[in-house]
Amino acid sequence: MTSSAPAARALAPAGVRATARVTARPDGRGGTALPVLQGEGPLALRRTRAAGPAAHVLLVGAMSGPLGGDHLTVEAATEPGAHLRVGSAAATMALPGQGEASPEARYDVRLTVAADSTLHWLPEQLISVRGSALHVTTRADVAEGGHLILREEQTLGRTAEPPGLLRSRLTVRHADRVLLDQELACGPGAPAGWDGPAVLAGHRAVGQLVVVSPEFRTNPPAAAVLGEHATLTPLAGPGILVTAVAPDGLRLRRILDEARERWT
Repeated sequence: MTSSAPAARALAPAGVRATARVTARPDGRGGTALPVLQGEGPLALRRTRAAGPAAHVLLVGAMSGPLGGDHLTVEAATEPGAHLRVGSAAATMALPGQGEASPEARYDVRLTVAADSTLHWLPEQLISVRGSALHVTTRADVAEGGHLILREEQTLGRTAEPPGLLRSRLTVRHADRVLLDQELACGPGAPAGWDGPAVLAGHRAVGQLVVVSPEFRTNPPAAAVLGEHATLTPLAGPGILVTAVAPDGLRLRRILDEARERWT
């Protein structure tokens, strides 16, 4: 997120607690209304113009972060018949906190998808800056008949910079059953081997695309290798997982966008 309010940081050395919430509901005219659209602290939500039935929302950073000690939460939900697309205005930068012993920052994402609704969660990349420590958790709960398109992208360090410690967990549930539950830790303090041939193999960008759709229950795609550094894995339910690594965030985005266009 971009920084526009450095003075606010000086008032909260122990870390910022902030939550942003958006709820999508059919507006009765073939579109989607947003009865809940609220943010606080460094998390601001803005509805943007869009054609079609979906409501488009951007997450806009109102100050730098997350910094060490921060705890930020984003909650997005769709009601039956609603269509919502959530993105972000810029990359999220995980930054060091104040002082050498600053605590780990947390960033939690909670997505709820009702039956006969669609949620696209497509934020910009998360960049782990040298000296930072961030724990990211993303949980998506999809009802029977719901559609989810979820993209996560993580870049380890800025240009020619080593990363901070980044720990992430992604959990997707469908009809109260687990489709996916995976964890990854990278950077100083992560378990040995995170940069080895079995994990990142020296690449600086890693990401995944999850698509949950009723179509995959009767017509699931087969497991496949997508180019040199990406794979498609059918999940144990109506969903697929595309996992990719790349030398940088730009090439990672190309891989995941090609997969999204093909399977959505």
